[in-house]
Amino acid sequence: MTNPTHTNALISETSPYLLQHAHNPVDWKAWNAETLQKAKEEQKLMIVSIGYAACHWCHVMEHESFEDEEVALVMNTDYISVKVDREERPDIDQIYINAVQLMTGHAGWPLNVVTLPDGRPIWGGTYFKKEQWIDALEQLQKAYKEQPEKLEEHATKLEAGIKNMDLIALNTETVSFKKIPTNEIVSNWSKNFDPRFGGFKRAPKFMMPNNWHFLLRYAVQNNDEEVKKQVLVTLDQMAYGGIYDQIEGGFSRYSVDEKWHIPHFEKMLYDNAQLVSLYSDAYLVTHKNLYKEIIEETLSYIATEMTTNEGTFYSSLDADSKNLEGTLEEGAYYVFTKLELQELLGDDFPLFAEYYNVNSFGKWEHNNYVLIRDKTDAEIIKEYAITSEGFQKKKKSWKSILTAHRKQRAKPRLDDKTLTSWNALMLKGYVDAYKALQKPEYLTSAIKNARFISEKLTNTNGRIFHNYKNGTASINGFLEDYATVIEAYIALYEVTLDATWLSKSKSLTEYTFQHFYDEEKGMFYFTSNEDAALVTRTFEYRDNVIPASNSIMAKNLFKLSRYFENEMYAETAKQQLKNILPELEKYPSGFSNWMDLLANYQHDFYEVVVVGENASEKIKELNQHYIPNKIIAGSTTETDEPLLKSRYVDDTTFIYVCVNNTCNLPVTETKIALETLKNTD
Repeated sequence: MTNPTHTNALISETSPYLLQHAHNPVDWKAWNAETLQKAKEEQKLMIVSIGYAACHWCHVMEHESFEDEEVALVMNTDYISVKVDREERPDIDQIYINAVQLMTGHAGWPLNVVTLPDGRPIWGGTYFKKEQWIDALEQLQKAYKEQPEKLEEHATKLEAGIKNMDLIALNTETVSFKKIPTNEIVSNWSKNFDPRFGGFKRAPKFMMPNNWHFLLRYAVQNNDEEVKKQVLVTLDQMAYGGIYDQIEGGFSRYSVDEKWHIPHFEKMLYDNAQLVSLYSDAYLVTHKNLYKEIIEETLSYIATEMTTNEGTFYSSLDADSKNLEGTLEEGAYYVFTKLELQELLGDDFPLFAEYYNVNSFGKWEHNNYVLIRDKTDAEIIKEYAITSEGFQKKKKSWKSILTAHRKQRAKPRLDDKTLTSWNALMLKGYVDAYKALQKPEYLTSAIKNARFISEKLTNTNGRIFHNYKNGTASINGFLEDYATVIEAYIALYEVTLDATWLSKSKSLTEYTFQHFYDEEKGMFYFTSNEDAALVTRTFEYRDNVIPASNSIMAKNLFKLSRYFENEMYAETAKQQLKNILPELEKYPSGFSNWMDLLANYQHDFYEVVVVGENASEKIKELNQHYIPNKIIAGSTTETDEPLLKSRYVDDTTFIYVCVNNTCNLPVTETKIALETLKNTD
């Protein structure tokens, strides 16, 4: 039996991940109404194969199976095969991730699921070797022909299980947020800390920025030196590790070991965006030069490698790149042999080798080294009796030499699509970096990106699109897009005092209530009511590598309720928080962004209002201090906005510090206002 002429339809797609599969002999289709209708009309089982452009094991399975004519014959004969980019369609991904989690107890990518013609899953898993894959598909097809009723029964049970996974009940009990035992929760959580290398006692290690964001806030507000020490150890060790690109800046997705040494080498926009925000906050707390370096180098990498001419940001760089033999190899772009380094650095090699552990501590495989630090600059300077200035010059020279050497290598593949939610995270990263370091170019980048989202990714009805490439936005936005953009616009308002951004955040919030909100549950669905129905409509409320869209939305509503004196926003945020409390106390690592919201209720929360011709300068001064329990409003002119009305006085700039609808007497000195803000309960 020969393979009929194949009709791979992915060549017309824009997703780099789908285009990677456009020349496979498999008759891949994209997920769309025509594909789903075809499966129903032909009554064929569907293969739904989900991954993303930077996914190493997705590439491995493609090479072993989807590029293979024997595999393609099985798939093309009996199945409708659908490729999905999980980053473009997180709604589809979540449903089938939940299904595989139920079936096997674990899930990840590549994600491969077989469904009935109506899209309900019946079987699935992650990576499969060629023989396993063929055998499974043949067995499933046999069962579908001989016992379709059993598969139908299984699909019905699985569908019920999927719908129950993200069910959340409306919590109607009276709850006192101040009585939630946060100290006890953090104390239990801290038992999992890794005191040597930071993070948590496990491998692989994911960075989980929102965990450390909350724990930094908790440590500062509660004067908890032990937790603060753990946060800073974690940030130091991540910055020292191979997970951080010591030469060009930027973080990889996770490390496979406990010491942050060997990364999965893909660089994702969302990780780097959130880590810039985290290191910016940590810099405000510590003024540590290491954190300043991390911010500057990471944003330099973002500007050089992941920014478009339009001011948007690309999605990721692949883990794999071509080695000297011309074959794809994970990490090939990033690693060095000892001989390479000796030839490139000459007399400086011994110092370099000590600093970056070109020794047994830093060795990986195939005689390659992944650069990793375990000493401070000060320790190296003392040990080698060189000046600080001289050492910094050497570091700069090393990075320049090795960057130039790398540029001669094949670069990792770029996923050049723009995702609105990830761009919003990066926009906020730039705002936070601007607050910390006061570099005007960071604010310029933030404003350029915000304008693009507002002008090109938002239509006249207030609807946001999720994706953009080659001048086209095609996928309706998800809750994550609205939540992250609203959050970024609020942050941008707080540094620019341009009320346009605050107004836009309110308009987008109104849109989410119209199209995402479920009054019965008091939560927001992940998908709009304008989207085509899937197997189920989910609520995303557990924080993960990126905080849950519901937790970001609840924090937005808390802030916007203050800006606009909107009681409905305030009550919705409270209800959302009440709904997740039963899980929060058991699994704080999965609810750390919610815990950040909880802290707003457990401590005084300030409205800082600055009005007068020097308002912008005063706000710059305020923003250089770590005060997580505040919002900032301001104007250089008279305005009728709720927090600013009747507060403008000619020739004077007043700072009002308010809490619980009560304001202190206005002051003119930032120093005096800061004393009030830092004497929090």
